[in-house]
Amino acid sequence: MLVAVAVIPAVAQWMPDRLGDGYEMRYVEQPDDYSGKVRSTIVRKRSACGGHRGVLYVHGFNDYFFQKEMGDRFVDSCYNFYAVDLRKYGRSLMEGQKAFQVRDMHEYFADIDSAVMCMKRDGIDEIVLIGHSTGGLTTSLYMNENPPAEIKVLVLNSPFLDWNQSKFQERILIPAVDCIGGVLPGIAISQGDSRAYSESLLKEYGGEWEFDTSLKLEVSPDVDTGWIRAIDMAQAIIQNDPFIKVPVLLMHSDRTAKAGDPREVYSSSDAVLDVEDISRYGKRLGPLVTEITVKGGLHDLVLSKPEVRNALYDYMFGWLDANLYQCGQPGRGREEAVGRGSRVSS
Repeated sequence: MLVAVAVIPAVAQWMPDRLGDGYEMRYVEQPDDYSGKVRSTIVRKRSACGGHRGVLYVHGFNDYFFQKEMGDRFVDSCYNFYAVDLRKYGRSLMEGQKAFQVRDMHEYFADIDSAVMCMKRDGIDEIVLIGHSTGGLTTSLYMNENPPAEIKVLVLNSPFLDWNQSKFQERILIPAVDCIGGVLPGIAISQGDSRAYSESLLKEYGGEWEFDTSLKLEVSPDVDTGWIRAIDMAQAIIQNDPFIKVPVLLMHSDRTAKAGDPREVYSSSDAVLDVEDISRYGKRLGPLVTEITVKGGLHDLVLSKPEVRNALYDYMFGWLDANLYQCGQPGRGREEAVGRGSRVSS
Protein backbone atom coordinates (compact mmCIF):
# COMPACT_ATOMS: atom_id res chain seq x y z
CA MET A 1 0.00 0.00 0.00
CA LEU A 2 1.39 3.42 -0.95
CA VAL A 3 1.26 6.01 1.82
CA ALA A 4 1.98 9.70 1.35
CA VAL A 5 4.80 10.89 3.62
CA ALA A 6 5.23 14.40 4.95
CA VAL A 7 8.49 16.18 4.24
CA ILE A 8 10.13 17.65 7.34
CA PRO A 9 11.90 20.97 6.72
CA ALA A 10 15.69 20.74 7.05
CA VAL A 11 15.54 23.27 9.92
CA ALA A 12 13.16 21.71 12.41
CA GLN A 13 11.11 24.13 14.47
CA TRP A 14 11.49 22.60 17.89
CA MET A 15 9.83 24.08 20.95
CA PRO A 16 9.79 23.16 24.65
CA ASP A 17 7.49 20.24 25.37
CA ARG A 18 4.88 20.05 28.14
CA LEU A 19 7.08 17.52 29.97
CA GLY A 20 9.83 20.10 30.48
CA ASP A 21 13.29 18.96 31.63
CA GLY A 22 14.90 19.08 28.20
CA TYR A 23 12.05 17.52 26.24
CA GLU A 24 11.26 19.23 22.94
CA MET A 25 8.44 18.80 20.45
CA ARG A 26 7.53 19.75 16.91
CA TYR A 27 4.52 19.20 14.69
CA VAL A 28 4.69 17.51 11.31
CA GLU A 29 1.97 18.52 8.88
CA GLN A 30 0.86 15.36 7.12
CA PRO A 31 -1.11 15.13 3.85
CA ASP A 32 -4.86 15.65 4.30
CA ASP A 33 -6.99 12.55 4.77
CA TYR A 34 -10.74 11.79 4.67
CA SER A 35 -11.32 14.02 7.70
CA GLY A 36 -9.31 17.02 6.52
CA LYS A 37 -6.01 18.39 7.85
CA VAL A 38 -3.78 15.97 9.73
CA ARG A 39 -0.60 16.30 11.74
CA SER A 40 1.65 14.14 13.89
CA THR A 41 3.97 15.25 16.69
CA ILE A 42 7.57 14.27 17.41
CA VAL A 43 8.89 14.56 20.96
CA ARG A 44 12.58 14.18 21.73
CA LYS A 45 15.20 14.38 24.45
CA ARG A 46 18.82 14.12 23.42
CA SER A 47 21.35 12.17 25.43
CA ALA A 48 24.82 13.57 26.13
CA CYS A 49 26.25 10.11 25.42
CA GLY A 50 23.68 8.81 22.90
CA GLY A 51 25.77 9.26 19.79
CA HIS A 52 24.13 7.67 16.76
CA ARG A 53 21.68 5.41 18.60
CA GLY A 54 18.14 6.21 19.63
CA VAL A 55 14.72 4.94 20.67
CA LEU A 56 11.42 5.68 18.93
CA TYR A 57 8.31 5.06 21.05
CA VAL A 58 4.78 4.61 19.67
CA HIS A 59 1.87 4.83 22.15
CA GLY A 60 -1.37 2.85 22.32
CA PHE A 61 -5.08 3.62 21.99
CA ASN A 62 -6.57 6.37 24.19
CA ASP A 63 -3.02 7.44 24.94
CA TYR A 64 -0.18 9.82 24.21
CA PHE A 65 3.47 10.05 25.25
CA PHE A 66 3.61 11.06 28.91
CA GLN A 67 5.91 8.33 30.29
CA LYS A 68 8.74 10.72 31.19
CA GLU A 69 10.43 8.22 33.48
CA MET A 70 10.82 5.81 30.57
CA GLY A 71 12.30 8.49 28.36
CA ASP A 72 14.70 9.58 31.10
CA ARG A 73 15.84 6.00 31.69
CA PHE A 74 16.78 5.65 28.02
CA VAL A 75 18.52 9.03 27.96
CA ASP A 76 20.49 8.18 31.10
CA SER A 77 21.45 4.87 29.46
CA CYS A 78 22.94 6.68 26.44
CA TYR A 79 20.01 6.46 24.02
CA ASN A 80 18.59 9.55 22.34
CA PHE A 81 14.87 9.30 23.02
CA TYR A 82 12.06 10.11 20.58
CA ALA A 83 8.32 9.52 20.74
CA VAL A 84 5.55 10.16 18.25
CA ASP A 85 2.02 11.23 19.11
CA LEU A 86 0.17 9.76 16.16
CA ARG A 87 -2.40 11.70 14.13
CA LYS A 88 -5.61 12.48 16.07
CA TYR A 89 -3.95 11.59 19.37
CA GLY A 90 -2.48 13.65 22.19
CA ARG A 91 -0.44 16.65 21.10
CA SER A 92 -1.43 16.02 17.48
CA LEU A 93 -5.18 16.34 18.00
CA MET A 94 -6.58 19.35 16.11
CA GLU A 95 -9.76 21.29 16.73
CA GLY A 96 -12.78 19.59 15.19
CA GLN A 97 -11.06 16.23 14.74
CA LYS A 98 -12.54 12.99 15.99
CA ALA A 99 -10.02 11.65 18.47
CA PHE A 100 -8.34 8.30 17.68
CA GLN A 101 -10.11 7.97 14.30
CA VAL A 102 -8.52 5.58 11.82
CA ARG A 103 -9.72 3.61 8.80
CA ASP A 104 -6.55 1.65 8.03
CA MET A 105 -3.55 1.13 10.34
CA HIS A 106 -1.27 1.89 7.41
CA GLU A 107 -2.27 5.54 7.87
CA TYR A 108 0.17 5.68 10.80
CA PHE A 109 3.13 4.61 8.66
CA ALA A 110 3.63 8.22 7.51
CA ASP A 111 3.79 9.40 11.13
CA ILE A 112 6.45 6.80 11.98
CA ASP A 113 8.34 7.49 8.74
CA SER A 114 8.47 11.20 9.61
CA ALA A 115 9.92 10.45 13.05
CA VAL A 116 12.52 8.08 11.57
CA MET A 117 13.45 10.75 9.00
CA CYS A 118 13.85 13.28 11.81
CA MET A 119 16.09 10.92 13.77
CA LYS A 120 18.25 10.31 10.70
CA ARG A 121 18.67 14.06 10.25
CA ASP A 122 19.82 14.19 13.87
CA GLY A 123 22.55 11.69 13.00
CA ILE A 124 20.85 8.59 14.41
CA ASP A 125 21.23 5.46 12.30
CA GLU A 126 20.67 2.74 14.92
CA ILE A 127 17.06 2.80 16.13
CA VAL A 128 15.16 0.78 18.72
CA LEU A 129 11.45 0.83 17.83
CA ILE A 130 9.07 0.37 20.80
CA GLY A 131 5.31 -0.09 20.49
CA HIS A 132 2.76 -0.31 23.30
CA SER A 133 -0.66 -2.01 22.91
CA THR A 134 -2.26 -0.70 19.69
CA GLY A 135 1.12 0.89 19.00
CA GLY A 136 2.55 -2.62 19.29
CA LEU A 137 0.18 -3.79 16.56
CA THR A 138 1.08 -0.78 14.40
CA THR A 139 4.83 -1.20 14.82
CA SER A 140 4.58 -4.95 14.14
CA LEU A 141 2.71 -4.24 10.91
CA TYR A 142 5.24 -1.53 10.04
CA MET A 143 8.24 -3.81 10.57
CA ASN A 144 6.50 -6.63 8.70
CA GLU A 145 5.88 -4.51 5.61
CA ASN A 146 8.03 -1.39 5.62
CA PRO A 147 11.16 -1.84 7.75
CA PRO A 148 13.78 0.92 7.41
CA ALA A 149 17.36 -0.33 7.63
CA GLU A 150 18.01 2.01 10.56
CA ILE A 151 15.57 0.10 12.84
CA LYS A 152 17.63 -2.71 14.31
CA VAL A 153 15.24 -4.23 16.89
CA LEU A 154 11.56 -4.13 17.84
CA VAL A 155 10.38 -4.02 21.48
CA LEU A 156 6.70 -4.80 22.12
CA ASN A 157 5.04 -3.76 25.37
CA SER A 158 1.74 -5.70 25.65
CA PRO A 159 0.98 -5.53 21.92
CA PHE A 160 -2.66 -5.65 20.74
CA LEU A 161 -2.29 -8.70 18.49
CA ASP A 162 -5.78 -10.14 19.10
CA TRP A 163 -9.15 -9.11 20.49
CA ASN A 164 -9.81 -9.75 24.18
CA GLN A 165 -13.41 -10.80 23.61
CA SER A 166 -15.60 -13.89 23.85
CA LYS A 167 -15.47 -16.55 21.14
CA PHE A 168 -18.88 -15.41 19.87
CA GLN A 169 -17.73 -11.82 19.59
CA GLU A 170 -14.46 -12.72 17.90
CA ARG A 171 -15.91 -15.27 15.46
CA ILE A 172 -19.30 -13.73 14.65
CA LEU A 173 -19.79 -10.20 15.90
CA ILE A 174 -16.43 -8.61 15.03
CA PRO A 175 -16.38 -9.99 11.44
CA ALA A 176 -19.92 -8.63 11.00
CA VAL A 177 -18.88 -5.20 12.30
CA ASP A 178 -15.82 -5.38 10.05
CA CYS A 179 -18.06 -5.78 7.00
CA ILE A 180 -20.27 -2.90 8.09
CA GLY A 181 -17.21 -0.74 8.72
CA GLY A 182 -16.18 -0.99 5.08
CA VAL A 183 -19.42 0.78 4.07
CA LEU A 184 -20.48 2.72 7.18
CA PRO A 185 -17.29 3.45 9.12
CA GLY A 186 -18.73 6.04 11.49
CA ILE A 187 -21.14 3.93 13.59
CA ALA A 188 -20.19 4.26 17.27
CA ILE A 189 -19.28 1.14 19.26
CA SER A 190 -19.23 1.41 23.07
CA GLN A 191 -16.30 0.01 25.04
CA GLY A 192 -18.15 0.10 28.36
CA ASP A 193 -17.69 2.44 31.29
CA SER A 194 -15.01 0.75 33.39
CA ARG A 195 -12.54 3.03 35.17
CA ALA A 196 -10.54 0.18 36.72
CA TYR A 197 -7.45 0.56 34.53
CA SER A 198 -7.21 4.34 34.75
CA GLU A 199 -7.75 4.23 38.50
CA SER A 200 -4.90 1.72 38.83
CA LEU A 201 -2.63 4.36 37.23
CA LEU A 202 -3.77 7.76 38.45
CA LYS A 203 -2.24 9.19 41.61
CA GLU A 204 -5.57 10.61 42.80
CA TYR A 205 -6.96 7.06 43.05
CA GLY A 206 -3.92 5.57 44.73
CA GLY A 207 -1.80 4.94 41.63
CA GLU A 208 1.58 6.48 40.90
CA TRP A 209 1.10 8.58 37.79
CA GLU A 210 -0.33 11.86 36.55
CA PHE A 211 -1.40 12.50 32.96
CA ASP A 212 -3.74 14.79 31.03
CA THR A 213 -7.14 13.09 31.27
CA SER A 214 -8.41 15.14 28.33
CA LEU A 215 -5.88 13.30 26.14
CA LYS A 216 -5.89 9.91 27.89
CA LEU A 217 -9.48 9.58 29.05
CA GLU A 218 -10.35 7.90 32.34
CA VAL A 219 -13.12 5.90 30.66
CA SER A 220 -12.14 4.38 27.34
CA PRO A 221 -14.17 6.23 24.67
CA ASP A 222 -16.44 4.82 21.99
CA VAL A 223 -14.71 3.58 18.88
CA ASP A 224 -16.49 3.15 15.55
CA THR A 225 -17.00 0.47 12.93
CA GLY A 226 -14.15 1.87 10.84
CA TRP A 227 -11.74 1.56 13.78
CA ILE A 228 -12.85 -2.04 14.39
CA ARG A 229 -12.25 -2.83 10.72
CA ALA A 230 -8.79 -1.21 10.75
CA ILE A 231 -7.69 -3.20 13.80
CA ASP A 232 -9.15 -6.44 12.47
CA MET A 233 -7.41 -6.12 9.10
CA ALA A 234 -4.05 -5.40 10.72
CA GLN A 235 -4.40 -8.31 13.14
CA ALA A 236 -5.27 -10.64 10.27
CA ILE A 237 -1.97 -9.78 8.58
CA ILE A 238 0.07 -10.16 11.76
CA GLN A 239 -1.62 -13.41 12.76
CA ASN A 240 -1.52 -15.09 9.36
CA ASP A 241 1.49 -13.80 7.46
CA PRO A 242 4.13 -12.31 9.78
CA PHE A 243 7.85 -12.31 9.11
CA ILE A 244 9.70 -9.64 11.06
CA LYS A 245 13.39 -10.08 10.35
CA VAL A 246 14.89 -8.05 13.20
CA PRO A 247 15.13 -9.34 16.79
CA VAL A 248 11.87 -8.83 18.70
CA LEU A 249 11.48 -8.51 22.48
CA LEU A 250 7.92 -9.54 23.33
CA MET A 251 6.86 -8.40 26.83
CA HIS A 252 3.59 -8.97 28.68
CA SER A 253 2.17 -9.43 32.16
CA ASP A 254 1.71 -12.83 33.76
CA ARG A 255 -2.01 -12.34 34.32
CA THR A 256 -5.11 -10.83 32.75
CA ALA A 257 -7.58 -9.08 35.04
CA LYS A 258 -11.21 -10.14 34.66
CA ALA A 259 -14.40 -8.19 35.33
CA GLY A 260 -15.23 -8.44 39.02
CA ASP A 261 -11.64 -9.02 40.17
CA PRO A 262 -10.70 -7.09 43.34
CA ARG A 263 -8.92 -3.76 43.02
CA GLU A 264 -5.51 -5.16 43.96
CA VAL A 265 -5.64 -7.51 40.96
CA TYR A 266 -6.02 -4.54 38.61
CA SER A 267 -2.89 -3.04 40.15
CA SER A 268 -0.75 -6.05 39.24
CA SER A 269 -2.10 -7.46 35.97
CA ASP A 270 -3.11 -6.59 32.41
CA ALA A 271 -6.58 -5.05 32.63
CA VAL A 272 -6.90 -4.57 28.85
CA LEU A 273 -5.63 -7.56 26.85
CA ASP A 274 -5.43 -11.34 27.18
CA VAL A 275 -1.80 -12.20 27.92
CA GLU A 276 -2.24 -15.69 26.42
CA ASP A 277 -3.25 -14.12 23.10
CA ILE A 278 -0.21 -11.83 23.21
CA SER A 279 2.02 -14.86 23.75
CA ARG A 280 0.30 -17.02 21.12
CA TYR A 281 0.61 -14.55 18.28
CA GLY A 282 3.66 -12.62 19.44
CA LYS A 283 6.09 -15.51 19.35
CA ARG A 284 5.13 -16.18 15.72
CA LEU A 285 6.16 -12.72 14.53
CA GLY A 286 9.53 -13.78 13.20
CA PRO A 287 12.52 -16.08 13.65
CA LEU A 288 14.15 -14.01 16.42
CA VAL A 289 11.56 -13.49 19.14
CA THR A 290 12.43 -13.37 22.85
CA GLU A 291 9.33 -13.55 25.06
CA ILE A 292 9.35 -12.42 28.69
CA THR A 293 6.54 -12.62 31.22
CA VAL A 294 6.53 -9.76 33.71
CA LYS A 295 5.18 -10.85 37.08
CA GLY A 296 2.84 -8.22 38.50
CA GLY A 297 3.02 -6.13 35.33
CA LEU A 298 0.28 -3.71 34.29
CA HIS A 299 -0.97 -3.42 30.71
CA ASP A 300 1.57 -0.63 30.19
CA LEU A 301 4.46 -2.46 31.77
CA VAL A 302 6.59 0.65 32.33
CA LEU A 303 3.83 2.02 34.61
CA SER A 304 3.94 -1.02 36.89
CA LYS A 305 5.03 -0.85 40.53
CA PRO A 306 8.66 0.29 41.04
CA GLU A 307 10.10 -3.13 41.85
CA VAL A 308 8.40 -4.62 38.77
CA ARG A 309 9.50 -1.98 36.29
CA ASN A 310 13.03 -1.81 37.74
CA ALA A 311 13.48 -5.53 37.02
CA LEU A 312 11.93 -5.00 33.58
CA TYR A 313 14.33 -2.19 32.68
CA ASP A 314 17.31 -4.24 33.85
CA TYR A 315 16.28 -7.06 31.55
CA MET A 316 15.40 -4.77 28.64
CA PHE A 317 18.73 -2.92 28.66
CA GLY A 318 20.62 -6.23 28.91
CA TRP A 319 18.67 -7.59 25.96
CA LEU A 320 19.36 -4.46 23.91
CA ASP A 321 23.08 -4.66 24.67
CA ALA A 322 23.14 -8.29 23.54
CA ASN A 323 21.15 -7.77 20.37
CA LEU A 324 22.55 -4.44 19.25
CA TYR A 325 26.18 -4.54 20.23
CA GLN A 326 27.26 -8.09 21.00
CA CYS A 327 25.58 -9.84 18.06
CA GLY A 328 23.60 -12.01 20.45
CA GLN A 329 20.79 -14.15 19.12
CA PRO A 330 17.58 -14.18 21.16
CA GLY A 331 16.03 -17.55 21.84
CA ARG A 332 13.10 -18.24 19.56
CA GLY A 333 9.99 -18.84 21.63
CA ARG A 334 11.98 -18.75 24.86
CA GLU A 335 9.92 -17.73 27.87
CA GLU A 336 11.47 -16.00 30.84
CA ALA A 337 10.03 -14.25 33.85
CA VAL A 338 10.73 -10.86 35.34
CA GLY A 339 9.60 -10.87 38.93
CA ARG A 340 9.17 -8.28 41.64
CA GLY A 341 12.62 -7.26 42.78
CA SER A 342 14.14 -10.43 41.33
CA ARG A 343 16.52 -11.29 38.59
CA VAL A 344 15.36 -12.76 35.32
CA SER A 345 15.07 -16.53 35.49
CA SER A 346 14.98 -18.86 32.51
